[in-house]
Amino acid sequence: MLDIFEEIARMRAAGERGALATVISTRGSTPGKETMRLLVRASGTFVGTVGGGCVEADVVDAALEVLREDTPRRLTFRLTEAETGTTGLLCGGELDVFIEPITVPALFLFGAGHVSQDLCDIATRAGFRVTVVDDRPAFANPERFPSARHVVASPTFEEAFSQIAPGPSSCCVVVTRGHAMDLECTDFALHTPTPYVGLIGSKVKVRTVLGRLRDAERLDGIDLDRLHAPIGLDLGGGTHGEIAVAVVAELVAHRRGVLDGLRSKRLPPEAMRKLASRPPRASRNADPEEDDR
Repeated sequence: MLDIFEEIARMRAAGERGALATVISTRGSTPGKETMRLLVRASGTFVGTVGGGCVEADVVDAALEVLREDTPRRLTFRLTEAETGTTGLLCGGELDVFIEPITVPALFLFGAGHVSQDLCDIATRAGFRVTVVDDRPAFANPERFPSARHVVASPTFEEAFSQIAPGPSSCCVVVTRGHAMDLECTDFALHTPTPYVGLIGSKVKVRTVLGRLRDAERLDGIDLDRLHAPIGLDLGGGTHGEIAVAVVAELVAHRRGVLDGLRSKRLPPEAMRKLASRPPRASRNADPEEDDR
């Protein structure tokens, strides 16, 4: 049998998501005893036990809910016929179970400029494991990013992409030094499983990037609700540090599921979808001077 703590270490290193359920107290007769643990993966598979039987299935369901909300819970499970039904346990006892997410949110920063330095430091303090990606070793190095988990410096961004794997618990933030690189990195990020892709810049720039991706047929099947562009909550600041605070605040709100209703800078998703659904520029019979603004 897999050791639960070794599996937790492996999952955290791989960026996989899961929830750990621990029996913290019992009353009466119960199959589960204190300190029994059950590790539930995002797939619903699990390692360990909290006593078996119908209560274990209930704990797995609760763990998956905790994983979705990324918020720990303390729950009580009663093992009586009235609670579990005729096919349940008749022990007559109760289990208190603490369930906690073990996810470690990962942040991939594309671009190693001054804004990224502040972003890396603040995001690390907020609990993110940060990977910095750039095509300039003089900028992307551990000396400039001491709090980064990883720093990837390759001759091109395309070569760097092969060295990283943003997953379903990751966020991608694009803050490169040029529109062409922003386009390249946004394209890459949108084609990963990451639920959050942020792009810095003006709304004109965002529309231009989306228009070019659309014309290249790179938006087919892409869920643009994942794209937060321009990135950041609208806090009114403009310095590198203030921009970084606004971006990390949005990342935290997204992670905690409370982003709706907050004042953000992003272009409305319906506007992005409308732009993406337009025919490619080359096939439109439109004024040649028309632009995406």
